[in-house]
Amino acid sequence: MIINGINLNKIGNELWEISPFGGMRVPGRIYISKEMIEDLQNDEAIKQVINVAHLPGIQKYSLAMPDIHWGYGFPIGGVAATDINEGVISPGGVGYDINCGVRLIATSLEYRPLEKRIGKLVENLFRNIPTGVGASGAIKKVSSKDMKKILRDGAYWAIENGFGKEEDTYFTEESGKLKNADPEAVSERAIERGLDQAGTLGSGNHFLEVDVVDNIYDEDTAKAFGMFKGQIVVLIHTGSRGLGYQVCDDYLKVLMKSESKYGFSLPDRQLACAPVKSKEGEAYLSAMQAAANFAWNNRQIIMHLAKKSFMETFNMSEAELGFNLIYDVCHNIAKIEEHEIDGKKKKVCVHRKGATRAFAPGNPLIPLKYKEYGQPVLIPGDMGRYSFVAAGTEKAMQETFGSSCHGAGRMQSRHQALKAAKGRDIISELNKKGIAIEAKGIKTIAEEMPEAYKDVSNVVDVMHNSGITLKVAKIRPVGVIKG
Repeated sequence: MIINGINLNKIGNELWEISPFGGMRVPGRIYISKEMIEDLQNDEAIKQVINVAHLPGIQKYSLAMPDIHWGYGFPIGGVAATDINEGVISPGGVGYDINCGVRLIATSLEYRPLEKRIGKLVENLFRNIPTGVGASGAIKKVSSKDMKKILRDGAYWAIENGFGKEEDTYFTEESGKLKNADPEAVSERAIERGLDQAGTLGSGNHFLEVDVVDNIYDEDTAKAFGMFKGQIVVLIHTGSRGLGYQVCDDYLKVLMKSESKYGFSLPDRQLACAPVKSKEGEAYLSAMQAAANFAWNNRQIIMHLAKKSFMETFNMSEAELGFNLIYDVCHNIAKIEEHEIDGKKKKVCVHRKGATRAFAPGNPLIPLKYKEYGQPVLIPGDMGRYSFVAAGTEKAMQETFGSSCHGAGRMQSRHQALKAAKGRDIISELNKKGIAIEAKGIKTIAEEMPEAYKDVSNVVDVMHNSGITLKVAKIRPVGVIKG
């Protein structure tokens, strides 16, 4: 198949490969259905898969998940692993919103008896959790000293300050803390931007949803995850806010200069990079890890504020509510991991840009409770349809460095969505579907309307049919807050 002048060879039911040409060091691989790949005719994302394949030290493949669309440097949905001794680290393979991720919380509540009170719950959530551009004030403004503790300790700072319980860290990727984070590698400007943003949702595609479990595909795994049909669950999607953006911006300036210093010749300046084991590469990795810790702290505090809102609305105790973390995953990150390459275990720097870790059953890095079933993989859709919970597999470890898709993936730009929404009342349309919504502005709702996104069920089915992740449950929104 030829897309945008690029030849894609079908090598699996829903797997396509671009053979190396020019300066490509490895093939490009895209997991996607034939129907979905045709939507990429006017998108530069496939070209970005090719560009990433030029990175020094890249291993096996330049990968893209089915939610692929154009991004900065890497496509969103892009995955690449580089040798830590001979390869590079690239901020374009992480993104501006470092550790943007998803947290799923189980409650003991059934939806039907509480259906008429969801609107009030959404009002309380919107009041208690600051949302939107520049949102601040969820908690008392932290000091610069405390901010450095957050950057070093991640979710543990929130728990030590009364926002949750230690058990939450058991169900957070990396236990909610990357241990080599260095606050001193983060600029004063980045710290300043984060001082009043802990526990805030932000804008754009970030959200908090009240969902109901609609379908269970794997009873045993769902039970292990603490899920049952008709249950109310909560999905939180946000990241490192202005602090993470600033860290990315700061280090792009530094790494832009590295290309000539280290003799790299890359097809896109947005792939600015440095050797993993260089002064610049190590500084970026340390700062990026600190920003990732800020994001875990952020989601931890938001979870606590959401629990408070539930208890207020339904006048119940924490024990009655059963507000327990299922899992927290990040989907904009670069991490040093060990993977099997050419039959040998090797340490690599895995870039996941709009992609979710999906480790297999038995992996020591996933919670003991889930060892038999695989890591929970959380895949949000759009605010009008549904989201999915899946589980990682051994095939993911073999083919994608233990990675899967991260969401639906945009089909329309925000400008296109605004144009398509003109003359429509998206709030009323959602209300008619039984979805209560609160947001800072009509513009955000229009930009994030369901039609702006791919149907996430198609995305998830590609991963399921490919054996990369296996479907566990489908959840649908009944309440949404957005910036």
